[in-house]
Parts: sequence; structure tokens; C-alpha cells
Amino acid sequence: MADNLVFPLHESVFDGNVRQVSALLRLHDIAQKDIHGNTPLHLAVMLGHKEVVHLLLAHGAPVKVKNANGWTPLAEAISRGDRQTITSVLRKLKQQSRESLEEKRPQLIKALRDLGDFYLELKWDFQSWVPLVSRMLPSDVCRVHKKGSCLRVDSTLIDFNDMKWQRGDLTFVFNGEARQDKSLAVMDNELKVYQRIRPDDSESDIEDEVDILMSSDIVTATMSTKTITFVRSQSGWLFREDRTEMVGPFNADFYAVHGMIIESKKRREHLSDEDVQKNKAVIDSFSKGSVVEGSLESQRRPSLAAPMPSKITWKEYICAIPKNPPTLGREMLYKESKKGVKATVAMSEEFPLSVEELLNVLEVITPFKHFNKLREFVQMKLPAGFPVKIDIPVLPTISAKITFQEFQNNMDIPSSLFYIPRNYKEDPNRFPDL
Repeated sequence: MADNLVFPLHESVFDGNVRQVSALLRLHDIAQKDIHGNTPLHLAVMLGHKEVVHLLLAHGAPVKVKNANGWTPLAEAISRGDRQTITSVLRKLKQQSRESLEEKRPQLIKALRDLGDFYLELKWDFQSWVPLVSRMLPSDVCRVHKKGSCLRVDSTLIDFNDMKWQRGDLTFVFNGEARQDKSLAVMDNELKVYQRIRPDDSESDIEDEVDILMSSDIVTATMSTKTITFVRSQSGWLFREDRTEMVGPFNADFYAVHGMIIESKKRREHLSDEDVQKNKAVIDSFSKGSVVEGSLESQRRPSLAAPMPSKITWKEYICAIPKNPPTLGREMLYKESKKGVKATVAMSEEFPLSVEELLNVLEVITPFKHFNKLREFVQMKLPAGFPVKIDIPVLPTISAKITFQEFQNNMDIPSSLFYIPRNYKEDPNRFPDL
């Protein structure tokens, strides 16, 4: 057999040989991918070798890794439907995410400290081509204060997804000098309560998330950046010229983003007809302009009946056309779509922050989910300058226009802004999604 088809650890995982897997773990890379992009953990989950799954997780098998078709071990665990395996893989994913953040924390705090103190305003305008939805969508002005290694974000919008948004008078505080378990907090200034964003999830939080995963579509979406180009926008009717305008106090060049493609895949082989209808009803009600709050069932979702054991041999699997493996678990039921999306960006070389410095700020405020979309976009290879105005898609029917409308640096910012007021009470369940 050719060398590129020899994967001893994968083969022993495929066969469910726990003793041999244990021996080979000391000699082989647990994160190695085979010709189909599967890691040993992918195979163990797909084939339902539970003991091997737990052994690999105990040895730090990476969970946030996609195979050639874009699926993670967690996605494959949801497809198979064994609740215990889904819970174990999800718990390990969260642990590895925390460890990764903790590794980056010293550099992040240093980067914040090296940055000058400043005040920044970002205006968010959400828009949709669905008229009723567009009328309901929120706008928001986020006010950001930064001093030393501390960051404060004041907002009226903390959570935004395709089912709901959460409004209020909210403050997010990051204190880089505090212990990890006390460095992040969200305050509800109307109720005068606060919640620490702790590194660990409670057992009930994990179980709630498993229920949601088991009753929802498995979705993977990637934004293809290989084909993206930035083309100068034009202005004028008779005499066309490059569009340059003031954005707030900053002179900016406007670009149209061409070739931005969102590729999405959706799987639902683990869902019952009842699940599919429930999910469709929620999405339909939203698209008609009403917001439905999802409610968890009082009883936990049970494991699905295991699919028929695979009759595929290791040789048949590894000799299949690369990236087109035979089915090892439940027969896949999925849809695939590619959609070109429009975006525009205004770049200014006058803005006092750099893109790298902005990314360090956004890294801290990732619990604000809508900021993740901004972060993903800013990580692309942008034209010269700073993106003072961006119009980007955040959901299939919704786009966000983000404007950096004010920036003041070298100002005296009071330290009291970064502390929780003494009259605020702790409420660990105020923001259940954080």
C-alpha cells in the first residue's frame, strides 16, 4: 500500500481496537488527517466506538477541526445521536477553547496595554430585504472606552441572531488585571445586576446546549475569501471618478467587495419530522415579522437508536476517492448552497487605529455575537487604511452597516468606569447565552 494510505492510528481507531489505539497514541499525531480529512476522533465518533472516543478526548484530540467536507467531530456526534458522546465532545470543545484563550491572554493584555487610551463610537444599522423584518430590526451605537488593559463597551444590543435580539442598557467590562474568572462581566444597568462571564459552563448549561444541538439542523457555513477582490467604487453621472467621501471626520475611499461567496451545508438526518416542522414554524414566524422565543422541553432529549453497524472495511474506506468516503454512520441527509453576497467598505488612512489594534479589541469582546461577524470581515486582506464604514451580511436575509463615527485618544478616562458599582447585585442567570 502506498505510504500516503498508511495511517496506523486511524486504522486501529477504525477497528475499535482500544489497546492498540492506546499504544499508538504515544507514537503518532492525534491530530493527523487522513485522505478524507478525518482525524482519528472523526472516525471514532462516526463508527460509534465510544470507548475510543473517550480515550482520544482524554489525550487531547482536537475537536474544533473540520474534515474535507467541512464537518467537525461534534457535527458527526450530533448526526449519530448518542447523547453521552455529544456531551463529552461538546465539553472538550469548550475546554479547548478556554485553554486557547488562556494561552493568548498574556499577549492580548500586553497588546491592549501598549495601545493608547481612547474612546470610540461604532454605529450599527441592521437592514433586510424582507420589508416587515426590516421595520423591526434594531440599530445601536456602541461606546467603547479603553484604559490600560481594561475595556468597557456600552450597548443597547447584546445578542442578535435569526430568532431574537436582546435589548437593554448594557455594559460589558473587561479588566485585564483581574483573575481570569473575574475579568469579564456584563451589567444590566436598568435592573442594576451583573453577571460574570465565567470560563466554565455549568452542567445544566451543557445539557441545555446538547438539547438544542440534538433538535436543530447541523449547519456549516464558510466564507470563501480566495475569490474576493476590492474594486474602487465610482461616483458621478457623466464624469465617473473614484468615490471618496467623509465618514465622520475621516476622509475615506470606498470599495465594492466582489467575489464574496458564502458556502453553506445543512444536515438533518438526526431530526424527526416533528423537529423539522417545529424549526420551520419558528423561522417562518420570524420572516413574517414576529419574534418567537424558543422554549426548551422539560425533559432531556434521549439518544437516537444507533444506525446499522458499518460493513465498510478499512481498505474500502482508505482506498475510496479522496474527500469522497463511504458512509460510516447514519445515512447523510443534507442540502448544499452557494450564495454570492454584496459588501462595501470605506477605508481611511487618517483613522488613528490600525486594523491589527482593532482585532485585539474585538478579540476581547467576542461574547457579543454580532461583533464576531465584524471580526471575520476585518481579518480579510483589506485595502490600505482602516475600515471606517462596512456594509456586510450577518444573516441570510440581514446585513449590518457599521460606522466608526468617533474616535478620541490621549484623553483622561476615569478608572471607575471599569468597576462594577457597589449597589449592583450578582445574577448568574441574567444572560443565559453568555
